[in-house]
Amino acid sequence: MSDLLANLNAPQLQSVTLPPVHALILAGAGSGKTRVLTTRIAWLISTGQVGPQGVLAVTFTNKAAKEMTARLASLVPINVRGMWIGTFHGLCNRLLRAHYREAGLPQSFQILDSADQLAMVKRLLKNLGIDDEKYPPRELCHFINAHKEQGVRAGQAEAYDHYTQKRVEIYAEYEAQCNREGVCDFAELLLRCHELLQRNEPLRSHYQQRFRHILVDEFQDTNRLQYAWLQLLAGGGAKVFAVGDDDQSIYRFRGAEVGNMREFERDYAGDNVIRLEQNYRSHGNILAAANAIIKHNSDRLGKNLWTDAGEGEPIRCFEGYSDLDEARFVIDEIRELIRDGVVESQIAILYRSNAQSRVLEHELFTKGVPYKVYGGLRFFERQEIKHALAYLRLLGNPDDDTAFLRVVNFPTRGIGARSLENLQAAAHQTNSSLYNAAASLTGKAGQTVGAFIRIIETLRQETDKLPLPEIIEHMLEKSGLLQHYRTDKEGQERLENLDELINAAATFIDDEGAIGEGGALASFLAHASLEAGEHQAGEGQEAVQLMTVHAAKGLEFDVVFITGLEQGLFPHENSVNEGKDGMEEERRLMYVAVTRARRRLYLACAQTRMLHGQTRYCTPSSFLDEIPEALLKKLNKKAAPAPSYGGGYGGGSAYAPEPVAGGLRIGQTVEHAKFGIGVIVSTEGRGADARVQVNFGGSGMKWLALEYAKLTPV
Repeated sequence: MSDLLANLNAPQLQSVTLPPVHALILAGAGSGKTRVLTTRIAWLISTGQVGPQGVLAVTFTNKAAKEMTARLASLVPINVRGMWIGTFHGLCNRLLRAHYREAGLPQSFQILDSADQLAMVKRLLKNLGIDDEKYPPRELCHFINAHKEQGVRAGQAEAYDHYTQKRVEIYAEYEAQCNREGVCDFAELLLRCHELLQRNEPLRSHYQQRFRHILVDEFQDTNRLQYAWLQLLAGGGAKVFAVGDDDQSIYRFRGAEVGNMREFERDYAGDNVIRLEQNYRSHGNILAAANAIIKHNSDRLGKNLWTDAGEGEPIRCFEGYSDLDEARFVIDEIRELIRDGVVESQIAILYRSNAQSRVLEHELFTKGVPYKVYGGLRFFERQEIKHALAYLRLLGNPDDDTAFLRVVNFPTRGIGARSLENLQAAAHQTNSSLYNAAASLTGKAGQTVGAFIRIIETLRQETDKLPLPEIIEHMLEKSGLLQHYRTDKEGQERLENLDELINAAATFIDDEGAIGEGGALASFLAHASLEAGEHQAGEGQEAVQLMTVHAAKGLEFDVVFITGLEQGLFPHENSVNEGKDGMEEERRLMYVAVTRARRRLYLACAQTRMLHGQTRYCTPSSFLDEIPEALLKKLNKKAAPAPSYGGGYGGGSAYAPEPVAGGLRIGQTVEHAKFGIGVIVSTEGRGADARVQVNFGGSGMKWLALEYAKLTPV
């Protein structure tokens, strides 16, 4: 027993050895929560307080469940295989399999994953003759799942307008279809299990008596239905041991309810709230920054992370002239770190939005640094980017059958599999491309495929003399890709990636010597293929890790770069527009990002960032102002004679000021399309890095990169 409890700190020991009571363990980042949870189970079993069959342990991922089971097997000499340890969905599936008759399901009921569910909704809309443009299938899936996660069936759903009423009717048809086919989507597993326990008293009583101790990991990520399910099972006197961190609740968009923790404290835990605040991951300066940021949130349960590992290095801050300048700095620093012996896989680049990865990937590719995108696809491998590139390939070469097949019916144009089979047969007979064979089709197939051919021909004519970024912008609009993703409930990220494709083209054109003999479009397509195919780290090969902050939760690295720390990007403008709740979730996201770093943390932002192929002027993130100056080491100094704007971040000390830049001089009056008339007060940098500081009077002081800003001498 002494071995089991060895090396636990005082709050951990207190948590593990609690008597049979409800308890809330507020476990800060890196405070050993998984160890506490697993050791608690081992302690209960080893001391004879409960048998292995009397424990129910709930995790949020299958990986976490497997890790818990493996750890438990090493701590107690029992067979843990039959124990109920798993995710909410996994445990509900297990219960429904055992009681399928009572649940009204066939014995071999199938589970629909998200792709299966989407396919079923599309099929249903087609059978009902409902316009899938007006009622987008992906948005309907979101609507159905959101209701189920609130415990609301179609018959209970409220509708205050005709559009919502129609969606409720589709939800009802979907429920009926699932029941006919004997299938369950993920949300249905939990809802049906909850309903079964709620209405079947003998069954509920059986499980309430069986499970005497219920332990829940990542409690801050539970939704309303999951909490209600736990309450049902705990109704017979079982004790709930909930472990979580309200400061790391970042999945509101998935239905997570951070308020569940305060509700649990009120309804169950009472005074049995233990805070795990000693951090075993990060150095002191990193934790001090995290504490300083998160204290600006209200309604916290409250804790303060600390470590005995020392203060460590200061947090490094960098402000680039542009997103490309930011990326160059990050990758140059990474190359230095690797030369100094830091392992590539211990370096992570975090960003708020997936679209930000493009400029970083480009720089990694250019410098030959192997990398992996964790929990996502590399930029040129993303579905929407591959669709856009397929349209561009057809503009350059209509005989490209692979590109043709990818987008001939995307967005959907009513071109079915039979029509495409006939087209492929005609192409084979005449030994021609699908594009050329389309003229031989008759009837409805001839009309629908012909309409697609006309789209491509029109696009080719309209973009003939346009510069590359404008070709892409025009294609995205006329092809219907933008409209398709605008109507998609989860299409915002894909739209951001398509915007970034325009930026990629603009940057590509600006690169000296980038255009080959085939022209800008052919050269860009070749570049995209090369960048997609090369520097992909092989299995087992060390590689720099790229990921969104959401994907980084639960991970840790020796060195972390948080990029794009600008207002509107991080914190994201969509969340800021949602008011206090949205802003507080963004701050929790920043807290998660900061606490991923063990030894060294970089914070980076840019003064300008490309958007729609145009330069957008940025101000540093408000989160930077929440970190005490004493913790920061600024890698670029203020530019003379005055700070540029917000937060005191100015030009780089690595760039010596020059009296003349781009033919402009200090004291010269210039005009800018957005900011109006101004006077140049400072210049610095040279070549592509040249920039000027202009006093625009009412619009304030602005640093402008001459490579992008169009300044006209007055």
